[in-house]
Amino acid sequence: MERVKVTIPTKFKPLLTEHFRYKVYWGGRAGGKSYAFADSLLIKARMSTCRIACVREIQESIKDSVYQLLKDRASFYGFDDFKFFDDRIENIVTGSTFIFKGLRDQDAQKIKSLEGVDVVWIEEGQSIRKASWDILNPTIRKPNSEIWVSMNREEENDPIWKAVAANPDERTFVCKVNYYDNPHCPEEMKYLAEKCKETSPEDYDHIWLGAPVAQGSNKLINAKDVRKAQEYKIGHTTSPLIVGVDIARFGDDKTVLCYRRGRWCFKIEELEKLSTVEVANKITNVIQELKPARVFLDLGNNGAGVYDILKDRGFKCVRGVNFGGRAINDDRYFNKRAEMWALANEWLKSDAPVQLVDNDELLDDLCSVSKAYDNKGRLQLESKDKVKERIGRSPDKADAFVLTFAEPVYDDGKTKMVGIENNTIESLFKTTMETSW
Repeated sequence: MERVKVTIPTKFKPLLTEHFRYKVYWGGRAGGKSYAFADSLLIKARMSTCRIACVREIQESIKDSVYQLLKDRASFYGFDDFKFFDDRIENIVTGSTFIFKGLRDQDAQKIKSLEGVDVVWIEEGQSIRKASWDILNPTIRKPNSEIWVSMNREEENDPIWKAVAANPDERTFVCKVNYYDNPHCPEEMKYLAEKCKETSPEDYDHIWLGAPVAQGSNKLINAKDVRKAQEYKIGHTTSPLIVGVDIARFGDDKTVLCYRRGRWCFKIEELEKLSTVEVANKITNVIQELKPARVFLDLGNNGAGVYDILKDRGFKCVRGVNFGGRAINDDRYFNKRAEMWALANEWLKSDAPVQLVDNDELLDDLCSVSKAYDNKGRLQLESKDKVKERIGRSPDKADAFVLTFAEPVYDDGKTKMVGIENNTIESLFKTTMETSW
């Protein structure tokens, strides 16, 4: 077979010529990321002895991996020094080895087989769960080891993007590569990209330029709205206090209290490993000291026990909320959970300024839930278990926040804006709020 000279596109040369702990390449279709990664790793395996792990979130068989791509590229270049086994690839000259893993089936013990690898190629990095990343990252500990990530971003809060690429440090190399950067991009792909650009600019941005999918297309709450709400703008308000309490369900979940006064959500408080009585005592202290107008309590699992204790103590401000129960407006919302989340979203999008506690996990939680509609056209949300599986934790902070919208609470409070003397929201917008969700 005639040997072909390997030419790595300019943007991908740092894969072989520079050392970084993390090398992240992202972009849209036809950017050549997979080909460039495969070619670079084959070259690296021929230069010296190294151990390379090719991983993805789910790999039910070797067919789901980049095994075939590596085999095809080795054949294309005439690299006859590689031997292909059913579960691995070896270079018979240097002794380099490629192994293939699916991360979802790995735990902290199983993944120890990756401790000695020199390079990890994370394929389809946008699909990696936070839980998988948290196990993999500290396992790759060999001196001068590297983690290579190829990804087409899906969401603004993709776990690997947030952990590595959103704010890269000196040990991280991030490079955007699109079809127009690929010297080998087929003309047919260029045509399809330009056609998409003309007919559907939003799809073009995501599919061909690698931008995260537009928020709102499948997510209920937009990250831009949350970030805007987290800007410091409210100095004081006389609106009544509403407290939402999301009770821990399992050992790794936390009980979370959220404090909101009208258009100002100012505090998130976490409680860990407390008994039902201890949680009830904490809420008792909050009621006695802060005199909230309402305390909305999640009745799921341990919440029912906390609710019974508080009602037995005579606290009339406490209301129990069943997330799966009937919505007040049940012709629009599938259940109470969907209604509360929708009302929280309306609060975030309000014309009148609102302020939300500045907390990264709260932002992630709020932007994590996908929406759908049932056969009656009512808003329905994906299950909390599915959200937890994807982001690696339960969205407790968001649930505590949306609980503050469980029922209308009369609000005649005045809100003072930061830096505007004697001005209130009502005077700025010439509106008077009779209720506050």
